[in-house]
Amino acid sequence: MVDVPGAPPTESQPLVRVEDLKKHFPITQGLIIERQVGSVKAVDGISFDIQRGETLGMVGESGCGKTTAGRTILGLYPMTDGKVIITGIPLENASKKQMKAFRQKAQMIFQDPYSSLNPRWTISAIIGEPIKVHNLLPDDKARTERVNELMLKVGLSPRLINRFPHEFSGGQRQRIGVARALASNPEFIVCDEPISALDVSIQAQVVNLLEDLQDEFNLTYLFIAHDLSMVRHICDRVAVMYLGVIVELAERDELYENPLHPYTQALLSAVPIPDPKTGRKRQRIILPGDVPSPINPPSGCRFHPRCPIAKEHCSQIVPDWREINPGHWVACHEVT
Repeated sequence: MVDVPGAPPTESQPLVRVEDLKKHFPITQGLIIERQVGSVKAVDGISFDIQRGETLGMVGESGCGKTTAGRTILGLYPMTDGKVIITGIPLENASKKQMKAFRQKAQMIFQDPYSSLNPRWTISAIIGEPIKVHNLLPDDKARTERVNELMLKVGLSPRLINRFPHEFSGGQRQRIGVARALASNPEFIVCDEPISALDVSIQAQVVNLLEDLQDEFNLTYLFIAHDLSMVRHICDRVAVMYLGVIVELAERDELYENPLHPYTQALLSAVPIPDPKTGRKRQRIILPGDVPSPINPPSGCRFHPRCPIAKEHCSQIVPDWREINPGHWVACHEVT
């Protein structure tokens, strides 16, 4: 735990610490007098650390809470409960001054490059806005020079800074989003499925760009994605989410070669293999039913209605978060 609020993390402390984070969206009824009748438990108690310079991947089915977790960690959604500490700054109960420092050090690359850029602003204004908000450079000339530099960093010509977003392709727009995230000199970036809306031919270019920028600026990433092959390529550790909770967390190679949780095994069995012979020999795990509603999640282990190895106690007792092997954490009663 960070001892002094606002103090920078030391080498032994993680850059990002998330403890029992919850985000519940209220469900209300009534036109004149609204009353809460339930809540959507989008994120329901997740904990993890991210070390400086590390990339943590977060994977899971659509609707499992990955994007909500990323946005809540950055304060874009107010948290329901839990703790988030980034670069030594606690998010809960932070003052305006602390929040401004927090916003500078933690940024986000959004999933959709078409809706995440203001269509009425030029590229110069979009990338230069964080510099202006955080008073990082003294005048317009210095800001323009910095925008030109960032354009070159992401592989775009500075001659394009006076154009508008609609004049760029999807891949170019995502590069602009990357440049905007870099403008405030952040230490931590949440990459919310940054390649899912792009053509396959462009995806590798954007991922390589993110890796090069991480090496150059010592960035720390939370990489949210569906593409498990890409996650294995770019991430150091991987967290698997299911219905608002993390069910497994391990080093990249350990997770892919030795998945322990039944849900992780099912996810990995769906990853395409380029070798047809190997693909035919592999057993595909088909899960029965659909993902339950986050409004009323199952009791006990949330995966038990679809789990092929579930026992009676799985529906009654929430599994402990246990370290099975060094650095390999699992929430499952049946894994030993």
